[in-house]
Amino acid sequence: MVTEQNNVSSLRPIRVGLLGIGTVGGGTWTVLSRNAAEITRRAGRPIIITKVADKNLERARSMTGGAAILTEDALQVVDDPDIDIVVELIGGYGVAKELVLRAIANGKHVVTANKALLAVHGNEIFAAAQKKGVMIGFEAAVAGGIPIIKALREGLTANRIQWIAGIINGTTNFILSEMRDKGLSFDAVLREAQRLGYAEADPTFDIEGIDAAHKLTIMAAIAFGIPMQFDKVHVEGISRLDAIDIKYAEQFGYRIKLLGITKRRETEKGPAIELRVHPTLIPARRLIANVEGAMNAVLVYGDAVGATLYYGKGAGAEPTASAVIADLVDVTRMATADPENRVPHLAFQPDALIDTPILPMAEVESGYYLRMHVADQPGVLADITRILADQRISIDALLQREPAEGEGETDIIMLTHIVREKQIDAAIALIESLPVVFGRVTKLRLENLS
Repeated sequence: MVTEQNNVSSLRPIRVGLLGIGTVGGGTWTVLSRNAAEITRRAGRPIIITKVADKNLERARSMTGGAAILTEDALQVVDDPDIDIVVELIGGYGVAKELVLRAIANGKHVVTANKALLAVHGNEIFAAAQKKGVMIGFEAAVAGGIPIIKALREGLTANRIQWIAGIINGTTNFILSEMRDKGLSFDAVLREAQRLGYAEADPTFDIEGIDAAHKLTIMAAIAFGIPMQFDKVHVEGISRLDAIDIKYAEQFGYRIKLLGITKRRETEKGPAIELRVHPTLIPARRLIANVEGAMNAVLVYGDAVGATLYYGKGAGAEPTASAVIADLVDVTRMATADPENRVPHLAFQPDALIDTPILPMAEVESGYYLRMHVADQPGVLADITRILADQRISIDALLQREPAEGEGETDIIMLTHIVREKQIDAAIALIESLPVVFGRVTKLRLENLS
C-alpha cells in the first residue's frame, strides 16, 4: 500500500489557477492544503493551486504563505499554459463571464461557484465547453457543501424527476426562523442577520429571492433536461412578509419557508415546467419545515426512489470549498476520458435537451393562505365565501381573530384547497372591492410536499 501511495504522489500534479481568494477561495486553499494526502488518494494524483489572482495581494500573500505565484491580473492565470483547471470565485456576471469563456477557449477545465453566471449565461458557457471538450464543475454553485448537483445528475439518473422543493438561501431561512421563534418583525431580524454576518450590507439578492432563483434555474435544468431559463422564474422574496402571518400559519399547523419549487406538469397543451420562488406554507410535520437557521435543504421526488432530502450548510468558507474541491477531484479523474464518455453538464446529453415551456404563474395550481382585514359585522364572512364559491374555490380551514372590545375590525384567515392561481387572483380582486374589506388581501401559497 505504501508503494501504491508513492506511485500516486509521483504523478504530475494537476495545476490549478485560483481566481479570487476571499471567503470561498480562502476556504478552498485551506481545505486543499489540510487534506492534501486524502484528496490525492481519491483523485489519483496531487492537486495543487500554483497561481492565484486577487486584487488584494496582501490578503493573498497572507493566505498562501508564498506557496503560489500571486498576481492582480486574472488573465495571467487563464492564459497560463501550465494551468490545467481554472477555479472562478470572483462572482457576478461581467468579468467572470469573460474569464470563464477565455479559459474554455484556452482549453482549460473550469470549476465555479458562480450561480448567477450559470443561471444567466450557462447555456453559452456549456455550449462553448462542449465544443472545446472541457469540463465545467459547478457543485458549489447550489447549496454550498450539499452535493445536490451530483445527486441530481448522477445519483438519481434512473429516475424521472417529478419535482424539487428547496430551502436554498440561508439568509432568508435564518430570518424566517428568527421571526417565528422570537416574534420579531422582518426589519428587526434583518438588522440582526446583518450584524451576525448572515446578511450582506445590501441583502437584495437574498431577501428578494433572486439568489434562490439562480440556484433553482440550475437544478431545474439538470432535473428536466431543459436549458437555463432564469428570466422565466417567478420570483417573490420575504421583505413584505408580516410576522402575524407566521403566527397564523403556526395555528393552522404550518411553517413558512422561502422555497424554490420546480415541477413537471402535464397540461391541456402538453408538458410544462413550473419554475417559482416564493414564501410557502409547509406542514410543520414535514422534515423540511423543521430546517432552521442558516441551513439549506433540498427535497427531490423521483418516480422510482420517491422523496429524498439533502440537508446541510448552504454557504460558508469550508462547506463551499468542500464542493469546489469535489469538482476538482472529478475533473482530475475524468480529464483523460473522451468527452463523449463524461457525465454531461446538465445530466442529459447536449443534443437531448428539450425546450419544455415554463408554465405561467396564472396556470400554477396550489393551496392558498388568505388573510383579510375586515369590518367586524354580520354578513362579512358570507360575502367573502360567496365570492370564493363563485370562483369555484373551496375552503379547507378558517380562523377569525377575536377583536378587542370596541375595536370594530378583525382578521379573517383561511386556507383553500388546490386551485389555479388565476382563480384565486380573480377572487382576491373581488374581495378587495368589498367596502367591508380594508386594504389588500395577503396571499401566500401552500404546498403539502407529499
